[in-house]
Amino acid sequence: MTHVAVIGAGPAGLAAAESALHADATVTLVDLNDAPGGQYHRELPAAYRAARPDVVGHEWDAYRRRRDHVLGHPACTWMSNTVVFLLERRGAGPRSGRDAPRLHLLTGGVDAPDRTRAVLEPDALILATGAHDRVLPFPGWTLPGVYTAGAAQTLARTERVALGRRAVISGTGPFLLPVAESLSSVGTEVTEVLEANGIGTIARGWSAQPQRLLAQTGKARDLMHYGRHLLAHRIPVRGGQAVIRALGDSRVQGAVIARLDADWTPIPGTEREIEVDTICVGHGFTPSLELATAAGCAAVEVAGGTFVGVDDNQLTSAPAVYAAGEVTGIGGAASAHAEGVVAGYAAAGRADLITARMSRARVAAQHFSTRLATAHPIGDGWQTWLEDTTVVCRCEATTLGQLRGAHSAEESARATRLNTRAGLGPCQARFCGANVDAICGRRAADRTGASGLPAATPQNRPIAQPIRLGELAGHDGR
Repeated sequence: MTHVAVIGAGPAGLAAAESALHADATVTLVDLNDAPGGQYHRELPAAYRAARPDVVGHEWDAYRRRRDHVLGHPACTWMSNTVVFLLERRGAGPRSGRDAPRLHLLTGGVDAPDRTRAVLEPDALILATGAHDRVLPFPGWTLPGVYTAGAAQTLARTERVALGRRAVISGTGPFLLPVAESLSSVGTEVTEVLEANGIGTIARGWSAQPQRLLAQTGKARDLMHYGRHLLAHRIPVRGGQAVIRALGDSRVQGAVIARLDADWTPIPGTEREIEVDTICVGHGFTPSLELATAAGCAAVEVAGGTFVGVDDNQLTSAPAVYAAGEVTGIGGAASAHAEGVVAGYAAAGRADLITARMSRARVAAQHFSTRLATAHPIGDGWQTWLEDTTVVCRCEATTLGQLRGAHSAEESARATRLNTRAGLGPCQARFCGANVDAICGRRAADRTGASGLPAATPQNRPIAQPIRLGELAGHDGR
């Protein structure tokens, strides 16, 4: 019987686990959190004893059925509060059989004083590790009261916490709309939602080859739902504008908003100030590629982003390693589910169970992912928002001025990071890496006329997640 390990229990991971179980594989499902669902299906805390969890849950009935089926299946082992800190390659063998990477795990939660070590040696591995918010820096963005869009939604929707009295939401992409809904539903006044891209850019991105979007009727229903909510709460959505500065001393007291040109450069004379105590920002998502890189998976550039490359069965370039969900392209829960279904069957050695309908759903989801990136790109002009004193790397408190002073056309981005410590702090460039490389690329282009440095990919570090020295010292030699 094939043993499939699935890392990540969000929409992609749960779908992959369900398919693999249906194909008579044994499954080990691993996730950092204490409950499955990922960010999309994140459940209310058990301590809340919610009588109607479906009120704040997305597609709750379908999710609950899938969750209960997978976790209750006798061939599934559920490992919650578990982190994969090391992925060990086991040689180049054929693309089937026991050649998937060996996984080294720590179970017990990130802050647990005593975590338990474990080792998995699966026949196939499915990476469904998801993504995290990408946030562009701006003066004042380190003040208390500035939140990522994802954190804001999680606190409001699943913790029922009102972040502040008055909030403005700024960034790009349709994810800003559910964030506005979540905040207003817990009593926060959302003054406006600011989409940095103009209506023309968005319309061109979504209108090309509209027949490819016919399969995404669920997205249209979601858009209508959020539109009705925004109208009911009188929350305006303004295109071609963004928060370019946070105001305040010890915390956020206001925001400076400006109109942007097509490249996101502020248009002189359009700045205005508003009084808010909360700023929520989100400029898309960055895939979590640490384990994929450690496994040796080849990366591909898709609409300006770096993702894991896969074939028609979600197989990566690494032996017996599959990938599904946001690590292969940002497309939302429906896309992640479609890819997870295919990956689960293929990893279990039953690609023959993948129907034409499943394949069509996967292709349609990937078209949507590409269209999303095209309609909501990130313009290079955001760098003009910054001042020399603006912090770019929060972990190491590296400012724009320090980056500019350290980087030259003759130096690589890696040398700049070593000189300034940018990206070398606890987050290991997960949040600032793309911004640091964009700034270094711009500086190189300014000085040499070249097109800039290529975007960085995650480093292939032996340790993928933080681990205590004592936990390493207790290694049993496997």
